[in-house]
Amino acid sequence: MNTAFFRLYASLNDFLPPAQRGHYLCYAFQGAPSVKDSIEAIGVPHPEVDLILINGTSADFCARLASGDQVSVFPRFHSFPVGECSRVRPPDLDEVRFILDVHLGRLAELLRLFGFDVEYENEAADEDLAQSSFHQNRVLLTRDRGLLKRSEVRYGYCVRSLDPQSQIVEILHRYHLWDAVQPFRRCMICNGVIEPVPREEVLDELLPGTRRAFEQFYRCDKCQKVYWRGSHVDELQAWIDSVLDCRSSAGEKS
Repeated sequence: MNTAFFRLYASLNDFLPPAQRGHYLCYAFQGAPSVKDSIEAIGVPHPEVDLILINGTSADFCARLASGDQVSVFPRFHSFPVGECSRVRPPDLDEVRFILDVHLGRLAELLRLFGFDVEYENEAADEDLAQSSFHQNRVLLTRDRGLLKRSEVRYGYCVRSLDPQSQIVEILHRYHLWDAVQPFRRCMICNGVIEPVPREEVLDELLPGTRRAFEQFYRCDKCQKVYWRGSHVDELQAWIDSVLDCRSSAGEKS
């Protein structure tokens, strides 16, 4: 039986029991497993990893472990001087789009409220989620570590918080999306784009009170649902503003 020593840094410690965080871990293995398989055996899904150093030298996921190796594993850093080191995560996406697993339905609605492109089905199988994430270059958000460990998943993140508002802050911070927020751009029901529509085109679909009270209307280009700026919009905007006010406490710089 061979042994190697792993040190996980920063947020990767979230995947360890509290007593093991911030310390070198003694990892026993047979043969010459890949560093990717070893990291995931410890409990860290590969999409969470940005940089690997083996005995001080950068390595990719395919590198093989040898007895006595010291392995340092780093998460994604917004600002980190890696020098000539090779990052193991794929290139950043030009546009961050999401796909969420079945347990994050409320987060899917809220991300759409903030204007982000979010695919969500409440009965989607793990295999379908992984495949869609791969083929569509969508970031897979989940709390299921096993799902993130699937080999097809290139872009993914394990959501730490259980509270939807905290989850929104977490995702905005993780992917630098504070300045990309466009409230009310997406339909919270189907993810379609909401666009202005002439009033006369929707009058027959409205209740008499709505026709009398409002002049401007909007329609989802996918499900055709009609929207207007009722009092609830002001309440939602106030809540969105309160979330955006969390930017400084989340560690983001203006």
